[in-house]
Amino acid sequence: MHTNIQPSSLLMECHPICALDFRMDEWGVDVAITGSQKALSLPTGIGFVVASPKAIEASKSAKSLRVFFDWSDYLKFYKMGTYWPYTPSIQLLYGLRAALDLIFEEGLENIIARHNRLGTATRLAVEAWGLKNCTQEEEWFSDTVTAVVVPPYIDGAEIVRRAWKRYNLSLGLGLNKVAGKVFRIGHLGNLNELQLLGALAGVEMILKDVGYPVKLGSGVAAASAYLQNNIPLIPSRI
Repeated sequence: MHTNIQPSSLLMECHPICALDFRMDEWGVDVAITGSQKALSLPTGIGFVVASPKAIEASKSAKSLRVFFDWSDYLKFYKMGTYWPYTPSIQLLYGLRAALDLIFEEGLENIIARHNRLGTATRLAVEAWGLKNCTQEEEWFSDTVTAVVVPPYIDGAEIVRRAWKRYNLSLGLGLNKVAGKVFRIGHLGNLNELQLLGALAGVEMILKDVGYPVKLGSGVAAASAYLQNNIPLIPSRI
């Protein structure tokens, strides 16, 4: 989603590019950003910025301070043919090349559809557990992450700690106003349906550990039933 805060402002999209449908020109987005650790499935370390001609022109008169990611530096070196004004992270660029190969092999439309399946399956599991999605309106549901609201007697942070310490499962904390009130299940990037089901099974065991009366297998069953009816054949293996 993009929001125009005031009539003269630029549109900025903080978006899991390569996971959801995103049309920069069609939607009139002027600045799009993402991180290597998002849907590109790389380690943290590369930030990606795409700027429209309008944004580049506006940057010339902007008063904000900037050093490392000054667009003018990058544009100058790009025209010189060296692309990077500073020493780049070469190993991450090799990883990016490999990640893009995987993306092109699967196809962007298939990737978007896969993320929709993963998001839907996760939301069905949460419903089967008797818990609620922090996002209340369906139009705002995310196909890349689901924040699960926990009962008042359970600390969401404890779920995340136990997931890591006992089950080697990485979940996300609730931040700011929802700290301790939710935990987050990420389902983006180089993740398939069976990997998701394993993560959902782990969440069920953790919920049982912290005293929530979940029926083991309930969320996994709901997600499996949906996925079994919606996973297509792998195009490269037909």
